Amino acid sequence: MPTPSSPPRPLVSVAELADLLAGGARVTLLDVRWQLGRTDGAEQHAAGHVPGAAYVSLDEALAGPPGDGGRHPLPDPAVLGTALRAAGVRGDRPVVVYDAVGGVAAARAWWLLADAGHPDVRLLDGGWPAWREAGLPTESGPVCPEAGDFVPVPGRRPVVDADTAARVARDGALLDARAPERFRGEVEPVDPVAGHVPGALNVPTSLNLDPGTGRFADLDRLAEVYAAAVAADREGRPVAAYCGSGVTAAHDLLALELLGVRAALYPGSWSAWIRDPGRPVETGAPGTGD
Repeated sequence: MPTPSSPPRPLVSVAELADLLAGGARVTLLDVRWQLGRTDGAEQHAAGHVPGAAYVSLDEALAGPPGDGGRHPLPDPAVLGTALRAAGVRGDRPVVVYDAVGGVAAARAWWLLADAGHPDVRLLDGGWPAWREAGLPTESGPVCPEAGDFVPVPGRRPVVDADTAARVARDGALLDARAPERFRGEVEPVDPVAGHVPGALNVPTSLNLDPGTGRFADLDRLAEVYAAAVAADREGRPVAAYCGSGVTAAHDLLALELLGVRAALYPGSWSAWIRDPGRPVETGAPGTGD
């Protein structure tokens, strides 16, 4: 495990995790299966999961109730802590999070745990599909781990509000993690207004993954995808990311973390931006991070 002075790499491969578990390492596993438009994450987990992985609901534990803060505002720390302790999360034990959709849901758990002060949380690269493709052991049914002791104390990661996000778009690099057609305002299947924050750059989460493996792309490719953000960071200009409701933006933040850039999250994202009709909306493609 890393020393206190060297934070852990935010990814772990299925082979690395399998070796850790086979060697008797005490690792807390969290299954965060979630997908926009679906509510069967718990059922997916019950049907099959990494042995010992406890299910954590994104909607109930990793987000607050919809409202002025958007569709998936940051959760109340007390609610988050109760859910994490019920899932066995301890402050002295590494945590590995995964999902079945390329990490876009699990990245939310990664970001929340890191923001809350957990010293060692990683995302399983490739998630549940990669675990199964490797022919590794699985189990089904409920998981009832021993209660953990982790108490979240949020504030370790930078966040921005709508006004600051607008300034980042003007003065630095504000990344929009949604699909290109949503960014351009051609379609909007979820929110009542289509478009994006003026001046934002579109870096959809799909660009973070190798299309052949479903795992994170190598650093050279990520450096190309995030060239504008990396340049802004090196020049001392702000970098932040948003998406539809603040969930998948964490995937872009994890990719940036791999490149050594600690970017901010706009938690409310587009769903909060458009709640104020006075905020400007841009459509089309003024720029891209690709």
